[in-house]
Amino acid sequence: MSDHKRMWEKLNLDIEAHDGLLEVLGKFYGDIYMSQDNRLKGMEYMDFVLSEVHGLRIKELQDAKAAGRKVVGTFCVFVPEELTLAAGAVQVGLCAGAEVGSARAEDLVPRGTCALIKSFIGFKLSRLCPYIESCDMIVGETTCDGKKKAYEAFAAHAPLYVMEVPQTKSAAARALWRAEIVRFKERLEELTGKAITVDALKAAMKTVNARRRVLQRLNALRAADPAPISGRDALLINQISFYDDPERFTAKIGELCDELEARVARGQGVAPAGTPRLLLSGCPMAVPNWKLPYVVESSGAVIVGEESCIGTRNTRDLVDETPETMDGLLDALAERYMKIDCACFTPNDERMDNVAALAASQKADGVIHYALMFCQPYAHEAMKLGHTLADKGVPMLALETDYSMEDVEQLKTRVEAFVEMVS
Repeated sequence: MSDHKRMWEKLNLDIEAHDGLLEVLGKFYGDIYMSQDNRLKGMEYMDFVLSEVHGLRIKELQDAKAAGRKVVGTFCVFVPEELTLAAGAVQVGLCAGAEVGSARAEDLVPRGTCALIKSFIGFKLSRLCPYIESCDMIVGETTCDGKKKAYEAFAAHAPLYVMEVPQTKSAAARALWRAEIVRFKERLEELTGKAITVDALKAAMKTVNARRRVLQRLNALRAADPAPISGRDALLINQISFYDDPERFTAKIGELCDELEARVARGQGVAPAGTPRLLLSGCPMAVPNWKLPYVVESSGAVIVGEESCIGTRNTRDLVDETPETMDGLLDALAERYMKIDCACFTPNDERMDNVAALAASQKADGVIHYALMFCQPYAHEAMKLGHTLADKGVPMLALETDYSMEDVEQLKTRVEAFVEMVS
């Protein structure tokens, strides 16, 4: 028995079902990623990380726990990783991007629940996510009604802590969020037995900001025509940023950006200059949700940006590192996270402006708005965003889908027609 299997057994995974999941994931990855031409050499690191996403990275988490560190799992970009790192803990994203254990999930949540929520519940109840099983605490957040109610049931199965995300950006809402930041800090200190100091928090801010900066650099390079990297690879990089060690990840993406800059200077790309350029906007795409990017890029277009939580919404804004007091640093954290333009907020006009600005900076010929089925906040905003972009002369296609593969041909028909229209 391999060391990985012994580790998975200790985590109480369903070994047979987990083996099946990894086999399907490996084939899916090969078909979507390894079939691409002209990939960057730097993507070999991403291939390796993905191949060991349930192996060596889980071993690192177990080693960290053996050394006395705690592991904190999250589903959302509202959870301030700076505080987790400052408390000496490790923060990781959790499994939520595959159609796994849906029938079991429907024992806890209604059938008409979005695929992302069903996925993380299904992974837990099916004992298929070594990240969830490694966590000392899982942090939920009230970004939609579906999640809020799902967490009530999920709490019976996992060590859950919930942050209350306000729904407006009024002064009262900002005060509430500032209090939630303090409450999270105190919970982390209780969990780890370690007081968060000014120096530790400032160091953690530098670490997380550095990761944001390197992803900003990557995104800026994608404005070149021809596009120097595929949307599939860029999405994978953003997805892995939630799993990998932050300092190692930042260094590796820095090297990849060096390679990208050289490619841009030579005028080389993954598709010929003039290939239709599309921006994806909307719901997050967690690993291994690669369906739509594959459909788009196999339909004659190239994706040049992702306006989502696994994209620029997570990397656009930095935390002010300059305050010298704990109160000042907590103010800076609260302010930065309140800039997130999640569809949970009302009104949320800044997201309309941010999508339009991103489409312009990436020289996109059109925008595909992606909403998970039953995700009311993003489905509503798709209608408003369509009007905003139409006023600016930017075509938009709104799609609703889930994690199943049943609608691939229907999606492809609509995407191909859209690509032809913007060409």
